[in-house]
Amino acid sequence: MNSLHWISAVFSPTGGTAALAKAITGGQGQVVDLSVPAPVTPVADNAVLLAAAPVFGGRIPAVALERLAALSGSGPAVAVAVYGNRAYEDALLELSDALTAGGFQVVAAAAFVAQHSIAPTIAQGRPDQADLEAAAAFGRAVLDKLALPNPAPVSVPGNKPYKDWKGVPFHPAAGESCISCGLCASRCPVGAIPAGSPKETGPERCITCMRCVSLCPRGARAIPAPALQATTAMLTEKAGVPRQPDYFL
Repeated sequence: MNSLHWISAVFSPTGGTAALAKAITGGQGQVVDLSVPAPVTPVADNAVLLAAAPVFGGRIPAVALERLAALSGSGPAVAVAVYGNRAYEDALLELSDALTAGGFQVVAAAAFVAQHSIAPTIAQGRPDQADLEAAAAFGRAVLDKLALPNPAPVSVPGNKPYKDWKGVPFHPAAGESCISCGLCASRCPVGAIPAGSPKETGPERCITCMRCVSLCPRGARAIPAPALQATTAMLTEKAGVPRQPDYFL
């Protein structure tokens, strides 16, 4: 396949997934930001579509899959799931299946670790330099595979039906230091924060992606302390040992 170039479709509320996607592609090619509605886009056969998304409860966020579905093509694709060091369960299979449903040929996949978005003491500081170097090496290996005649599709772990995931039962809330600047409302991927009342959070829309917490200039948004403490304790027990990337080539 000649003149291959990358197109990255990335859902990255707090930045970890985006950093890994950039490392995989070497910062090359077009980036489609799935945190906003994506226009219907055909992907040329000489492009390699990298679909990268975080893992929420062993699944890919539904909004990321809905926006990824706006991209269609028949060329090669790479599925990358990024998880907070606990487990990625059915997420990589779900993402791979979504790409296949869009007509793409999934020729490679990987699961990487990033700092947990809700409990940042879990996998703190990741992706670190070693993770980014591993991601870059994975990207080069993908292109090497695609230089071969008839690169074979890959199989990835996971189960069907996918794990049942009803979301996190708690959501970020604004504290007294909120100045209603509206940055969180303008950047929320699902419109869960009213523009005219940014101290509020709509629980029926919020997916607890933590973007509002990560970008608030006043540090005014946070998970309620009891929920954060319980989540951190659970993850410290289940996800305390650092995990390394998994590759499927």
